[in-house]
Amino acid sequence: MTVLETIQRSTEFLQRKQVESPRLQSELLLAHVLKMPRLKLYLNFERVLQSAEEQSMRELVQRRGKREPLQHLVGSVNFCGYELEVNRDVLIPRPETEHLAELAWTYLNGLPESELRALDLGTGSGCLPITIAAKCSRVTFDTVDISAAASAVAKRNAEKHQVSSRMRFLEGDLFQPLSKGQKYHLIVSNPPYIEAAGIETLEPEVKDFDPRLALDGGADGLEFYRRLATEGAAWLVTGGRLMAEFGEGQGPAIQKIFEDHRWTVHALEKDLSGRERFVIASLPSA
Repeated sequence: MTVLETIQRSTEFLQRKQVESPRLQSELLLAHVLKMPRLKLYLNFERVLQSAEEQSMRELVQRRGKREPLQHLVGSVNFCGYELEVNRDVLIPRPETEHLAELAWTYLNGLPESELRALDLGTGSGCLPITIAAKCSRVTFDTVDISAAASAVAKRNAEKHQVSSRMRFLEGDLFQPLSKGQKYHLIVSNPPYIEAAGIETLEPEVKDFDPRLALDGGADGLEFYRRLATEGAAWLVTGGRLMAEFGEGQGPAIQKIFEDHRWTVHALEKDLSGRERFVIASLPSA
């Protein structure tokens, strides 16, 4: 079977399985099997696949048809230009979270201090601290995740991108494993924000393959923001910032949570699609 025939048949199969963007998904899977850039497939439409390649592609397409995420099948995701390992132990980083990383490194790079400390809560794959540290050489990170398996993935990603020497990986529940008296210039987080009852309504790629711990934000999806607002102030330097991602429509409620705890909310920043997605807050003395 040729490259073109493989793409066409795979596309038809994934379309029947109601997979979004079936042609693109087929091309990305085949590019992974053939170990070549996707666009190079177009220069090799007449190439005949070897039997082992056909078998590998068939297996991957069948798994994708069962709605296993593409990122799990290829083993990685691109985040802000950095290739990161992902698996079932971590949330697959979303494109909108790239803007949170950019907000964070832009803020840190604008500070005058020669040494900066930052805290990432709910580290997962490590996408936020790794990217921010790569873009800001003055920052060292403490990262916290309740999952040891997730921390292991983040460690491997940090080593791959040569920022592990500026990171400390802690396991525990939000602020619990931190050293008493430690202060940070930035707290950044993409916490769970899905309402518990709504998880089963999500796409299979999310509800069946992302870790439930990384999705479940409690009955109203706001549980972790209450904890950030009540516990976070003790860990910020004067003038420091807290930046966190939230779900669609949650902005007003989250702003109220922080303001009720005497935070100054500087912005409910929008993502690239124009939806409010990130809260930026500081203590009243900022």
